[in-house]
Amino acid sequence: MKTINIAGVPEHFNLPWHLCVENGEFDSVGIDLQWTDVPEGTGKMCQMLRNGETDIAVILTEGIVKDINAGNPTKIVQVYVESPLIWGIHVDANSRYKSLSDLEKAKVAISRYGSGSQLMAYVNADNQGWKTDEIEFEVVNTIDGAVEALTSGKADYFMWERFMTKPLVDKGIFRKIADCPTPWPCFVIAVRNEFLEKNIGSIELILEIINNTTREFKDIPSIDRTLASKYHQKIEDIQEWLHLTKWSQKPLEEKMLNKIQNQLFDLKIIDKKGTFAELVKII
Repeated sequence: MKTINIAGVPEHFNLPWHLCVENGEFDSVGIDLQWTDVPEGTGKMCQMLRNGETDIAVILTEGIVKDINAGNPTKIVQVYVESPLIWGIHVDANSRYKSLSDLEKAKVAISRYGSGSQLMAYVNADNQGWKTDEIEFEVVNTIDGAVEALTSGKADYFMWERFMTKPLVDKGIFRKIADCPTPWPCFVIAVRNEFLEKNIGSIELILEIINNTTREFKDIPSIDRTLASKYHQKIEDIQEWLHLTKWSQKPLEEKMLNKIQNQLFDLKIIDKKGTFAELVKII
């Protein structure tokens, strides 16, 4: 049995992985896949890949593209979720901010530098025609940290996946002002170069197993109820999320990588663009 470490956010997107682990599908091919939940998100997972704390990460596309360009010795081996991530833009329920335009000079809570919550704050600002070099950030680590920061006034707004944040809106802790979808597929599967070079056969098996599950995931009986229960969501919200979410079983295409890098470069999030071979490994 070969032990392989994988990391991802504790969100509904990753339930297919947990089902495969629970059903013994990786065990059946001699792989002990050890999953680590990373509530801090993409910035933390980039650090884990760099430090060898995980072999694989299911990670936000823009975050890992940025970090590979910054020297992370990792490759993207596949798109995991093809549909955009819908980022909700949230303020404290009692905040004086009422509309998106009110947030132009406001301080953003982010999980950490290099995270999706930071990168999408730049994308949103650019969409609104705001000056992206004037954005102020408050690092909060997790969604619980964001609640504390917005409640205490240390930060003014917080961008996080809309459906995972909705329970806080329903409880009257946050108020959602707007949505900001990613202009690219939201999650990819990334593997450390050192591990990939020595274990390409194992990676092929892992991708085959997860792809078989994501192809049929929406057809699993009562999957909406399972998701709603596990992630503390309303059934109607999960049903909407399932309708909007499309998993992928395909590599990241060069045309899409170029689009992502061009936008990150234009926003000054990256200062150089890597080649397709530097960022992607087709398996």
